Amino acid sequence: MEPRMKNPATIIPAAITPIQELMKAAQSQGLPEQLMEMVHLRVSQINGCSFCVDAGLKSLRKLGESDERIGLVAAWREAPYYTDAERAALELAEASTRMADRADAVSDEVWDNAADHFDERQLASILLMTAVTNLFNRLNAPVRQVAGSW
Repeated sequence: MEPRMKNPATIIPAAITPIQELMKAAQSQGLPEQLMEMVHLRVSQINGCSFCVDAGLKSLRKLGESDERIGLVAAWREAPYYTDAERAALELAEASTRMADRADAVSDEVWDNAADHFDERQLASILLMTAVTNLFNRLNAPVRQVAGSW
């Protein structure tokens, strides 16, 4: 596969630093790196961004995650490898990514479940990671950014 064009954030260089700063801010709120990378991976899987899925897989491997936990993120509901808190974060990330799939984008049930496991700052971190990942996905997928190419 060949990319259609360079990554938009490299064409408009003033965009890359603020995007990277948003990612750093999301990752700086004390949640485990593995959890944040799982959120990134799951959102990227939903959006079909091969570049970001590849980056998420590599990051989780580098953090020492098992093949089972990495490979089954897409099936987290049925897989026994995740904590209740991780499930709540993944569920919130999915709902926040698939907002058009239902009238109430993030139901009270999904929100309350996540709020049972995370404080407000941590919830903000999960939501920011989800939003920034969606931004990356929406820049990379349309231009067919090649996995492993950046």
